Amino acid sequence: MKKRVFIIAEAGVNHNGSIELAKKLIDEAKGAGANAVKFQSFKASLLVSKSAKKAAYQKEHTPKEETQYEMIKRLELDETTHFDLINYCKKRRIIFLSSPFDLDSIDLLNKLGLEIFKIPSGEITNLPNLRKLAKFNKKIILSTGMANLGEIESALNILLMNGTEKDKITVLHCNTEYPTPYEDVNLKAMLTIKNAFDIKVGYSDHTKGIEIPVAAAALGAEVLEKHFTLNNNMEGPDHKASLEPVEFAAMVKAIRNIEKATGDGIKKPSLSESKNINIVRKSLVALKRIKAGEAFTEINIGIKRPGNGVSPMRWDEVIGMAASKDFYPDDLIEL
Repeated sequence: MKKRVFIIAEAGVNHNGSIELAKKLIDEAKGAGANAVKFQSFKASLLVSKSAKKAAYQKEHTPKEETQYEMIKRLELDETTHFDLINYCKKRRIIFLSSPFDLDSIDLLNKLGLEIFKIPSGEITNLPNLRKLAKFNKKIILSTGMANLGEIESALNILLMNGTEKDKITVLHCNTEYPTPYEDVNLKAMLTIKNAFDIKVGYSDHTKGIEIPVAAAALGAEVLEKHFTLNNNMEGPDHKASLEPVEFAAMVKAIRNIEKATGDGIKKPSLSESKNINIVRKSLVALKRIKAGEAFTEINIGIKRPGNGVSPMRWDEVIGMAASKDFYPDDLIEL
């Protein structure tokens, strides 16, 4: 059986700083069929300088006068909140994940017992972060938005040289524009990564809708991540590029159907269609009265349904043979 796609509901910072909203996101992610719900772990003072500008998409959906530092600061989750959310995820039987953006947050998540670390795209060139994460030798999901193959190779080498086993790493193709234009998705790059590094791959999606992650599943993604919100109209940097619960559930259902449809690659009649073989295929039949001993010709035999008689593939063999008995129109030919 093909392994099921590991589907991550990227709650990110869509909790807007509210633990109650974060728990609602967990509930809805579980209800939508996600395997995991992922948040973000950071300290604003370690992540962004006070003079850093916001991205264009962030400016559109947050107060214009607010700096990136101020925006990030109000979206911080402290240690107590992390602990509470992890326990709530255990209660709801969904995996808690979080992307760490600084060394302190890496330590916090490790102390809290996370077994899977998600490295966000912006940290793929952060050597100290990569090196520290690698030493845990835990499962790593590495996003590659904005990166080229050389940068991916460098990040992988750091992880491998510092203690993480290759089979514990999954590399996600990603584009970090919110939302990503379809023409910039370049989904085939996921396969390029797989072939270049002989590694497990997946896809982190920022497009609108569900078509692209479903296509990624069809192409063999082992991990899929999609931004998730309770309401696209909420204030915050990522809500507009996120799926609401009903849409997310539709995506999960489509991906699970893709898994069923992928199969084992062996071309043979399926169980469901086998019953139709004799109904849909054809056999050799008499077109007119044929007497015993008379030769079968292109005039007195033809090809009609059902398919439980002599196969038409034996046509050349049968033409010229003598009939073993009398046949009447539409009788199946017997040899």
